Amino acid sequence: MNKIIQVGMAAYGMSGKVFHGPLLKSLGGFWLKKIVERTSEKSKTDFPETVRVKTWDEILFDQNIELVVVNTPNAHHFEMCKQALQANKHVVVEKPFTVTKEEARKLIELAKQQNRVLTVFQNRRWDGDFLTVQQVVKQNLLGKLVEFEAHYDRYRNYVEANTWKEETGPGSGILYNLGSHMIDQALVLFGMPQAITAELRAQRPGGSIDDSYHLILHYSDIRVILKSSYLVREQGPRYILHGTDGSFLKWGIDPQEDALKAGRLPLEPNWGAEPESEWGTLNTTYNGLHYKSKIETLAGNYRHFYENVYDAIVHNAPLAVKPEEALQTIQIIEAAYQSHQEKRTINL
Repeated sequence: MNKIIQVGMAAYGMSGKVFHGPLLKSLGGFWLKKIVERTSEKSKTDFPETVRVKTWDEILFDQNIELVVVNTPNAHHFEMCKQALQANKHVVVEKPFTVTKEEARKLIELAKQQNRVLTVFQNRRWDGDFLTVQQVVKQNLLGKLVEFEAHYDRYRNYVEANTWKEETGPGSGILYNLGSHMIDQALVLFGMPQAITAELRAQRPGGSIDDSYHLILHYSDIRVILKSSYLVREQGPRYILHGTDGSFLKWGIDPQEDALKAGRLPLEPNWGAEPESEWGTLNTTYNGLHYKSKIETLAGNYRHFYENVYDAIVHNAPLAVKPEEALQTIQIIEAAYQSHQEKRTINL
């Protein structure tokens, strides 16, 4: 990475501190030049060489900044991405891409007009468990796949105070938060579904936003179920795959987020590797032989997202996460809300 891309970050909350900041720091091709911190200087310890600014305009009007990271509350994504593209910046925006599919379409068109890179931080494409599931599907280890079920569950039986994620408003709720990851993974595996049936609920006492969902994505030859809840204290399998020849079950969650929270960087040996106790179980018949064993989880690495962003900006390489794919995720989220409200299956 001979060229250095100067970067401006719109906020330094959880995503900036845990994901974007460390990942950019781990790659030699980026320099995090400015971070917007209006009321604090939390980034000072982690990035002492970075300039802390009070306004978004100080990033927009800095001609040396080529790439901006829009990691603000969901309702602000559209306007801030629009402003950044109009200022001739490349843009990485946190998931979800936008609140509505119309907003997503407008940004995609603007990025084309400006000839700028626009992509969405779907880092969980590089989870080790998902990479392993991809290989199980790609190699037809279960025969003809008939059912795919994925869970992204947490246990938080209280409503967290003083956070926009727990307040009603555009883009709030668990479906925009965690659902955007799960829908993206389903799209990577199976493409756009024909229809969706959805149920959303606010399960926690005092909660005002949906904190649970059950989605069924309808395809011609496979049943895809995506579930999430904040009230799952005893975790079940994260992925459950069934086919004509066998099954694959995977518990646990990729270790990268916890490692990043602990201040580690994805430069160390065996980054993203899971202990054997977390490996998934494969029970199948393959080439006439019956197998039942643990399958080693492939090591994930979120750095690959920003490596691709660098190559897209510098070498005009294809984007790994295309904005058109992120638009499909928003289309499905909107259809899920419609399905829930009208209590019927929505064709896509």
